[in-house]
Amino acid sequence: QVQLAESGGDSVQAGGSLRLSCVFSGPNAKWHYLAWFRQGPGKEREPVANIDIRGTSRHAESVKGRFTISRDNARNTVYLQMNNLKPEDTAIYYCAAGMKGTWTAPGWDYWGQGTQVTVSS
Repeated sequence: QVQLAESGGDSVQAGGSLRLSCVFSGPNAKWHYLAWFRQGPGKEREPVANIDIRGTSRHAESVKGRFTISRDNARNTVYLQMNNLKPEDTAIYYCAAGMKGTWTAPGWDYWGQGTQVTVSS
């Protein structure tokens, strides 16, 4: 069974930066697509970015130019570098792994427990 564990969430002021990490393990983990989603207070879970095993990535319009997803297959880790954070980025951030690489949440097979990111103005 694939397992994912996020870390790196914190409280920062607007304009600050954070790097989230997610270590994944389990059989055939390296074949999975990987993604970051987030769920803000009172909101539905939304996609932030995803990346395939070759490194091809996609980012949500709301984070383009500020966030970057990357992966280190040797370390079984996916990262989300977040720069110029805004209060509206406040959310629980989840990493996910799947075989289909769909954009929305229902298409993903495995999820981490989430890490809280809070951005104050």
